[in-house]
Amino acid sequence: MKNLTIAMLLLPAMAFAQVDLINKVAQNGGDEIPQFEFTTVYDIEATSVKNQARSGTCWSYSSTSFIESEMIRMGKDPIDISEMYTVRKTYQDKADRYVRLHGKLNFSQGGALLDVLYVIKHYGAVPQSVYEGLNYGTVNNDHNEMEAALKGIVDAVVNKNSGTITTAWKRALDGVLDAYLGEEPATFDYQGKSYSPKSFADEVIGIEVDDYIQLTSFTHKPFNAYYAILVPDNWNWDPSFNVPLDDMMGAIDHALSKGFTVDWATDVSEKGFSLKNGVAVMPEADWKDMTSEERSAVYTGPHAELVVTQAMRQDAYNNYQTQDDHGMQIVGKVLDQTGDAYYIVKNSWGDRENDYRTGYIYASEAFVRYKTISVLMHKDALPKAIKKASK
Repeated sequence: MKNLTIAMLLLPAMAFAQVDLINKVAQNGGDEIPQFEFTTVYDIEATSVKNQARSGTCWSYSSTSFIESEMIRMGKDPIDISEMYTVRKTYQDKADRYVRLHGKLNFSQGGALLDVLYVIKHYGAVPQSVYEGLNYGTVNNDHNEMEAALKGIVDAVVNKNSGTITTAWKRALDGVLDAYLGEEPATFDYQGKSYSPKSFADEVIGIEVDDYIQLTSFTHKPFNAYYAILVPDNWNWDPSFNVPLDDMMGAIDHALSKGFTVDWATDVSEKGFSLKNGVAVMPEADWKDMTSEERSAVYTGPHAELVVTQAMRQDAYNNYQTQDDHGMQIVGKVLDQTGDAYYIVKNSWGDRENDYRTGYIYASEAFVRYKTISVLMHKDALPKAIKKASK
């Protein structure tokens, strides 16, 4: 709350600063490019940045980090939870559904934010020290070979023409998972006590899975109602509560103001997402109409951002311009020197340095408004109106 007070006091000054900034650039013929100067509004504690490496498992890393922050918020000692245990259990259930649907389901490394909560609820969780998922001779994840082997098994089952399915295919699938990720632990010791994955999730992690909700905002479905977002990686058809765009953004801000982090599914294929510069922006000008200097400038300093409407979001989704291709964790918010808002986003691409914060991205409000597929948060983080409507 201290940071919020400071930021609110700065807002009037920032409004004048924006005018001064524009005038300054104009007076210098546009040659002087201002640099971002960020003032923190919220910065909520999170665990260390991890590296998904050569694996399409951002969904597991982002949601696991989110759960670790939830432990901190609850006053618990955070632990390093195994992302690969979740990946293993997800592959098993995804394979079963793929076979039952005759192969009419996306079977890949991808997943959805709620998959981690699904695994915790049905199977549990284990510490990273117990299940690293690196049983194939590398020090970092590399899942392409494993994915191909798993896909070969389920496709062989689906395409079999004998009229019967053998009882061996699930053992074969588990054998591949054992070979690459390691055998699944039935019990393990942690800090002098024996646990099963389920008892560890219940007693040590200690979250109530049903206390979490996923929000989205699209107009092809009614607002203030649940539906399964139609993206390929939502293999489990997890439900989201659909709200107007301003309400979804308000929920993110409300959560951060109350000390809750937010799990974020988004599209990072946009040109405005710059890992090198550490920002994700949505400039007002069309990229094709910008010079190379102007394109570089949007990554390094304040600029006019796109005014994103509900209709624009919907058109981008309808035309495949917005797709569910990355999951990250929103842990805070900053303001630039003109008063424009950026969200502090924890990534899972390792400790890659950039201009602002190693392993993190600062995503503009316009980028988040335009490119959010869904957000996951605790129900207590919701504004009262959404909390009441979502019951």
